[in-house]
Amino acid sequence: MIKTILFDLDGTIINTNELIMASFIHALEGRTKEAMTREQMIPYFGEPLVDQIKRFSGLDQVDDLVEKYRHYNVTRHDDLTTEFPYVKEVIAQLYEDGIRMGVVTTKMKDTAYKGLELFDLDPYMQVVVALNDVKAAKPDPEGILLAMRELGADPQSTLMVGDSQYDIMAAQNAGIRAAGVAWSIKGREFLSQFNPDYMLNDIRELLDLAAKRDRS
Repeated sequence: MIKTILFDLDGTIINTNELIMASFIHALEGRTKEAMTREQMIPYFGEPLVDQIKRFSGLDQVDDLVEKYRHYNVTRHDDLTTEFPYVKEVIAQLYEDGIRMGVVTTKMKDTAYKGLELFDLDPYMQVVVALNDVKAAKPDPEGILLAMRELGADPQSTLMVGDSQYDIMAAQNAGIRAAGVAWSIKGREFLSQFNPDYMLNDIRELLDLAAKRDRS
């Protein structure tokens, strides 16, 4: 039986896809030979921001670009962030059903809470583990293991839900089950390559998963 569910944030329970792409385009304007395309950016969604900007710019020193990205991202956050269907209803129901929940994200803590608060999801999350809480980002399991310790979670009854390969790999590295989300901007087929235990076509499927008892 699933008793604990950990969620990635961006692209999983809040739709920041357009915000992220616009922030990269803004930060990298004039710093790359050609403008970055969606196709170039999407495969690396889920990596820490600094790693992404180094990759996209080809530079080692990117502090100014990171600052430019973050300023734009915070300024345009509420305008360019949207809801995914049924997320709040499902999370509220899971909370009512006694499921412990948390977020494990590669965002910084302040911007993670900004996204949760925008859609009133923060009251349901008993722990938020952000990039500045860990030494190693996903796919390292550190963030998941930290969240599980804070929740007193059992690996056998814990599920990680995410939209990127890094979420799935981190769950596997932590010894828990993983669910990919078919609404990922990377696509269902891409995520399936990483062998998640479940692929959610609709977040409402979590209600059935959390209600099922293991028969092993």
